[in-house]
Order: sequence, then structure tokens, then C-alpha cells
Amino acid sequence: MQCGVYSDSWLLVGTQKVRLTLSLHILHQSALAWARASAKCLNFNSMLILLPVCRNLLSFLRGTCLCCRRTMRKQLDRNLTFHKLVAYAIALFTAVHIIAHLCNFEWYNDSQQAADGSLSSILSNLHQDEESNKWLNPIHTNSTVTYVTFTTIPGLTGVIITLALILMVTSSMEFIRRSYFEVFWYTHHLFIIYFAGLVIHGIAGLVRGQTAESLNKHNPEHCAQDPRYWGGNNTDSHCEEPEFGSIPSWQWVLIPILLYVFERVLRFWRSRQRVVVTKAVVHPSKVLELQMHKKGFSMEVGQYIFINCPSVSHLEWHPFTLTSAPEEDFFSVHIRAAGDWTENLIDTFQMALEIEVDGPFGTASEDVFQYEVAMLVGAGIGVTPFASVLKSIWYKFQHADQRLKTKKIYFYWLCRDTGAFTWFNDLLASLEQEMEESGKTGFLNYRLFLTVWDNSVGQAAFNFDNDTDVVTGLKQKTAFGRPMWSNEFSAVATAHPRSVVGVFLCGPQALAKSLQKCCHQYSSLDPRKVKFYFNKENF
Repeated sequence: MQCGVYSDSWLLVGTQKVRLTLSLHILHQSALAWARASAKCLNFNSMLILLPVCRNLLSFLRGTCLCCRRTMRKQLDRNLTFHKLVAYAIALFTAVHIIAHLCNFEWYNDSQQAADGSLSSILSNLHQDEESNKWLNPIHTNSTVTYVTFTTIPGLTGVIITLALILMVTSSMEFIRRSYFEVFWYTHHLFIIYFAGLVIHGIAGLVRGQTAESLNKHNPEHCAQDPRYWGGNNTDSHCEEPEFGSIPSWQWVLIPILLYVFERVLRFWRSRQRVVVTKAVVHPSKVLELQMHKKGFSMEVGQYIFINCPSVSHLEWHPFTLTSAPEEDFFSVHIRAAGDWTENLIDTFQMALEIEVDGPFGTASEDVFQYEVAMLVGAGIGVTPFASVLKSIWYKFQHADQRLKTKKIYFYWLCRDTGAFTWFNDLLASLEQEMEESGKTGFLNYRLFLTVWDNSVGQAAFNFDNDTDVVTGLKQKTAFGRPMWSNEFSAVATAHPRSVVGVFLCGPQALAKSLQKCCHQYSSLDPRKVKFYFNKENF
């Protein structure tokens, strides 16, 4: 940038006048460039970091924009992955920025003490009076790194920003989020301190550039040739003493901060609307089903909401996929005990349960009905988004909805214990009956897999030839073990040689890798033949 010519090229334009070794010159010159380059990258990434967590904005883009095609929606579904990548980039550039400034400090000190008439010496001593704020060198006297760090606004805010960033990054590790979610949740709100410190740090920055007004009166490339005649001794009106100013970072983050503030205000207003719990049931495997009603609530299949229970925690909000269908006059979730918060919620459900709800928000499962063929894979409680899909299909069959583009659904449910299958047995039984009565028995092909063998399922194995499955009571028999995904994908590809197949997963990352690999393996390079598109639920 032109306004940073002197700050980035302090020694470059005056190499003939600076009496330093070539190696030291290169070290100092590159360190300042690295400091400013990393600062720009930090500002840019800080601008991006909030956008992926503006869930209402993403839901709007995903659901209402006609230009938001399948490829774009798939990228929006990776918002948390993008958020993490940007966070890693911020951590990297922060380290580069700090190291570069440590190298710069020696250069600043040497230039401030130099009295050899060099360009760096002259620039260091410009505007050093107490009232002036037009200086370039922040070191006005011989100082130490510690003194500058803890007695200047840029130094102190830099320390605060770095500490906040370290705490946020370390508490976001997978182990911490899974085992100590509260630590992750509360620590992550240090982002408020991070952004406040970032704005202040940029306004009072140590690294400065030549102001736009000064550039009109002082051309660096021309005037640097003879710095002794700047200002009053100058016969050239275009070589007045250069003036410098900080390069604030608030312009970079202003729009994202405003968007995020609007997001939080909207979510707060929506969460304060009254929610009535109409039904609460504890299913086997310690799963709580809540059916609720809220005025003006509207949803699509596969969407999710955030739930807060003030009697458990006033500040904690947790995401849960909706298991109800858009056609129903209530909305529901199934909550499995998986931590302190969910345990306490289930333990207190029999009392007058007060619930606050924020949402709904869009997910990849919204696109199920955009595919002619869909493969739905749920692991354990990961069946919840597909319960919503299957319920919606049941209603569409009842009302003979001609807008349904989907011709075939393959549904796979993997569970560790038999009790889990009772969550949606009634739904699957109703679908079996409805499809038989409507003559669409081939529409839904569902497979249930029991992945852990124990004595309680021994009887099921011996009665496998019964008309109905002993484990579930359904006509579809329960399989034992895990699916052979290569066989499943091969069969689907053979049955639908010219279809676009949407593969949807709500389950662990290891399963996601297997399915994604199969999607690539069994997709044809010929656009006229079968193509598999992988979609995964992300909160």
C-alpha cells in the first residue's frame, strides 16, 4: 500500500545512507514487512471469523436465495469447518506478528539512538515531542521489550488479545468440547474481549504508515534521496516533513460485528417468546422426547433449534435436531443423556419444565427432497433429522402430494442397543402400513443394524424367520453388525444408473469418512450416469 511506503521500506529507500551490514538490514527490513503483512492477514481473518456463526444469515442464504444452488448450499453446511480454519489462520498469523515485532524492537531501538544522519535516524527523530502524534518510531527513549509491552496501549492490548486467543483455541479442542462443554462454551465468549482489544490495538498501533495528506506533500521515492532538506530547509514544496498515523483495524471488522450484533438481538428476541411443553416422555436408553408449541414457529424437515433450560443453566444453549414434521402442529426433539446438562434436564423433566427455544436453523437435511434418490444414514440418536424426513413423507403420502420429487429413499439406522429402536417404531410401522395401502411399497427401503451383540438379542437371532422382527416388531428384519457400505453403494448405483443420489449422514466422523469415500468411488465421471453427493449434519 502506498500509505505504508516509509514504514515498510524504511531502510529500502535509503540503503546507500544506512551504515548497517547487509544481513542485519535484510533481517530488519523483512521483520517489519512480516509484522505488517501478518497484521493485514489478521484483520482479514478476524473479519471472516464471525460470519460462519451468524446462523440466521446462513439459514436465509440457504433457504430463500434462488441463486443459492446445491454446490453453494453444501459450502454453507461447512460453516463450522470454515470457522475452525479461520481460527487456525488467526492463531498462525498472531504468532508471526509477535515474532516479527520482537525482531522489530531491536531495530526501533537502534534507529532511535543512531546519530549518523541516516534515513532511519532522521525518520526516528521526526515528531518526537510529547504533543505530537505523527511519529513513526514508537520508541522515544532507550527501552526494554517488557517496558514497552506493559506500558503502551498496543503492547497491553496485544497481550490481552493473545491470552484470549490462546484460551479460546485450546478450549475448542475436540476432547474439551466433548467432555467439558461448559469450559468451551464460557471460554469462547472471550471473543468479545478479543474484538474490543483488536480495535483498540489497531487504533494505537506501533506499526504506522504515511498518511494520505502527507503523501500529497511528500513523495517518498523522490524526497528520500536527500532527507537533510526536508521541511524548512527545503526548496522543493513537495518535500515537507512526512507525517505518520496508525492504520486502524475497526474498518475491517465493523460490518461483521454489526451483523453479529443483529444476529444476537434477533436470537434473543426470538428466544424470549413463550414455549409450551405439551408432552414429555422418557424413552429407553435414557432419551427424553419433548413436544412443544410456540406461536409463529415454522420449520422445514431436518432443521435444528437451540434449547435453554433456566432451571439447569441460565446461559447454556444446546443444539438439537427437530424430530417433528412441518405438517404437524407441534415441534419435537429427542434428547439423549450425554453430559451434565442433558442428565440434569432429563432428571428434572417431571417438574414444571420451563424451556426457551431459539431457531429453527437450516441444515443439509433440508435438501433431501431435492434428490430423486436419497440415502439416509443415522447412528444412534443421529436418526433424529431423518425422523423428521420420514414423518413428512408419511404426511405427503396421506395427502397425495404431487410435488414430491423423491422416488426412492434408502434409510439406514445403526444402534448399539435394542432399546433405541423403540424411539421411532411407531413411525416406521405407520410408514409400512401407509406405503402398502397406497401401493408404494418400493418407495422406502429401510435397514436397521444392531452393532453390539449381547444375550438380550439371542432370541432375535433364533427367531429370524418370523413374519415380524423380534427386536423391533417390524416386517423389516434387524441385521447384526455394521453395513458393508461398498455393497450398499454398489447396489444403489446399479438400481439407479442415471440418478443423482443424495447421501445424508448424522453420525460420527469415522462413519463420515467411509461414506464420503464411497461417494467418490461409486460416482461416475460421466455426468449422464449415477452421481453421489455427500451431506453431513453440522452444528
